[in-house]
Amino acid sequence: MKLKDQVVLITGGASGLGRALVERFVAEGAKVALLDRSEKGVQELVSRHPGQVAGVFGDARSLADNQAAAQRCVEAFGKIDTLISNVGIWDYNTPLVDIPDGKIDQSFDEIFHINVKSGLLAVKACLPHLVASRGAVIFTISNAGFYPNGGGPLYTASKHALVGIVKELAFELAPFVRVNGVAPGGMATDLRGPQSLGMGDTSISSVPLGELLQSVLPIGRMPEVVEYTGAYVFFASRNDAAPATGAVLNYDGGMGVRGFFANAGGKDLEEKLNSLKQSIANQGE
Repeated sequence: MKLKDQVVLITGGASGLGRALVERFVAEGAKVALLDRSEKGVQELVSRHPGQVAGVFGDARSLADNQAAAQRCVEAFGKIDTLISNVGIWDYNTPLVDIPDGKIDQSFDEIFHINVKSGLLAVKACLPHLVASRGAVIFTISNAGFYPNGGGPLYTASKHALVGIVKELAFELAPFVRVNGVAPGGMATDLRGPQSLGMGDTSISSVPLGELLQSVLPIGRMPEVVEYTGAYVFFASRNDAAPATGAVLNYDGGMGVRGFFANAGGKDLEEKLNSLKQSIANQGE
């Protein structure tokens, strides 16, 4: 268990990637606290892992709720070694032209408050504890923090903002706290959209992402949610990731290495190797 005796606080930890992170960190030997707006989801995880998981029902956009989560974490487990800011919503690739004039202010504020401000508030609330433990912060970003078409302009702008926040906080909090980010690609979760655009009850699981990404990603498939969790364990590790701060890991199935004319350049690699092997064998006869 790589993280035995460490304590992790995860915002947005009751479903999707956040829930997978809770399960992975518990499996790695860590104690975990979570902040989530789903009271049922929080209670389920606390009941599932008695003595290992503590939770607070609240809104990540509230400093007071973040402070309550930090306090609950310290009361339950004595410290905070790692903060994972994982709260987020997606705009379902809504282009600027499709955002109604009367909704653009509201939708901008909603997306940036959830995707960006929540992370700043979480760090603010946990900072004294993170400095005391010489801890780490990990932000969940997205492939949209680097490339277009992973969301509309509001989502993409919010994720680009997080890349900047990782770099700025890595500078401001050094040498006491390491700050890094993980930029996952698509996954089947219960990620929702903005209420302001009528997408609050829309789940990303309703989109056939697996089919879409199979023909796009160089790895040839959409990763499972649990496959994304290892990067967070790495950045939380005091041994493996000690030199890492201000870094963002593109963990998206290879979106940045697609070519102009194909998503993968080695599709005929096995055929060529087999042909070469057969040619060598024939020469030896």
